[in-house]
Amino acid sequence: MRIRAATSTLLLIDIQTRLFPALEDGDALLVHSHWLLQIAQRLQVPSLLTEQYSKGLGPTLPILREAHAAERIVEKLHFSAVTEGELLQRSGGEREQFVVCGAEAHVCVLQTVLDLLALGRRVFVVVEAVASRQASDKALALTRMQQAGAVLVSREMVAFEWLDKAGDERFREISQGFLR
Repeated sequence: MRIRAATSTLLLIDIQTRLFPALEDGDALLVHSHWLLQIAQRLQVPSLLTEQYSKGLGPTLPILREAHAAERIVEKLHFSAVTEGELLQRSGGEREQFVVCGAEAHVCVLQTVLDLLALGRRVFVVVEAVASRQASDKALALTRMQQAGAVLVSREMVAFEWLDKAGDERFREISQGFLR
């Protein structure tokens, strides 16, 4: 099954200011998540972001947060973004496919992915755009998500599947700006 721009939503989970410094390879998480967000915006793929207890973990990093209106940000206390029900009620939350980035892979990302799968959604986890404090936790989380039915992908796989074809203005813009 391919990722389709018309049926997917980019979900950015808990990439927050106070958690970020503790993440293993957090810089890669931010770079790859921002890259995907920019492509999603250009291709009109909706994006949602979540914040886990922002009083404690701070807001989402500004470069990601500034691209989202307040109605596209889901504050949560449960680790799963699905548990409290708000995520799926937001514009974009009704879509069949979710492309997932975020932190921590073995906690909020994992529980959200498992709950989305249980609801029959198709979930694609961008391997280079998820992180945990420990590399071993990320590896175990990726294995568990894949065993549960999530598809592990790279950011370029997502971009090319969203594009679907070459030879038009959208492809030229993405190719020149992002695929060098």
